[in-house]
Amino acid sequence: MVSLLPSATEIVFALGRGDELVGVTFECDYPPEARQRRVVSTSALPGGLSPREIDALVSERIAAGEDLYRLDERALADLDAELLLTQDLCAVCAVDVDRVDDALRYLQCSAQVLTLDPRSLDEVLDSITTVGTALGVGPRATAILAELRGRLDRLRTTVADASPPRALVLEWTDPPFSAGHWVPDLVEAAGGQPVLAHPHEDSQRLTTDAVLNASADFVVIAPCGYHLDAAAALGRDFVDAGQTPAGADVWAVDADAFFVRPGPRIVDGAELLAQILHPDRVGPPNPDRARMLMGA
Repeated sequence: MVSLLPSATEIVFALGRGDELVGVTFECDYPPEARQRRVVSTSALPGGLSPREIDALVSERIAAGEDLYRLDERALADLDAELLLTQDLCAVCAVDVDRVDDALRYLQCSAQVLTLDPRSLDEVLDSITTVGTALGVGPRATAILAELRGRLDRLRTTVADASPPRALVLEWTDPPFSAGHWVPDLVEAAGGQPVLAHPHEDSQRLTTDAVLNASADFVVIAPCGYHLDAAAALGRDFVDAGQTPAGADVWAVDADAFFVRPGPRIVDGAELLAQILHPDRVGPPNPDRARMLMGA
């Protein structure tokens, strides 16, 4: 099989079928074994761009109907996959499913295409069952799902009677974007109240005034496409620019690992948020996963 999504790659390995995964994207970095697979999708954007330059170029290319990713059709032909895992949720996140279908028709490839488009936390978890069924490992998927839901239930119980702090999660910093889709569900599961959030909808561009006036107790910098060190650097720029609500604690997190990829580690993201919002209940966050940038 070939995965065109880092989250799908994680799901396949979690289901014990990683040995049959022959192709991945340039972003598939977990588990580390994924790096040993052939890369079939790369970014069409030049390197070294700032967040604002990336936003401008992405907006320009989407408006012009241009691709943000390069699909290696020769690699697809060589690998001769029986199953391709992709998405139709976000044009910025992966190769467009129509582009995949066009390539398969051109190559006269009969591979099955499984499209994963979760918008809520429940749908993220259910996608594990969807992939497990497609791979013939339904019972293992059911066991993984039960373990993940059990962790969420225990987390909700731990923070149930705590006062919910107001938390603003930013999926981009320049310009600021609120985190949509499943991220507001993570905030609620962690015992927080999402601010400027759009549950189960696309992330939304925010004005600087909206962020400054958000009355948030916490701002969590979780930029899509960035791990902790890079997220912390962007967060410091955001703080230095004076764009955070007065009195808010500001944290940077490993967004790619625990927030923006809808796979099994999304539950780690909920637990990490609870550690930021309620350290007295669940203990402080691991410094390898989250870093305070401003606060007491």
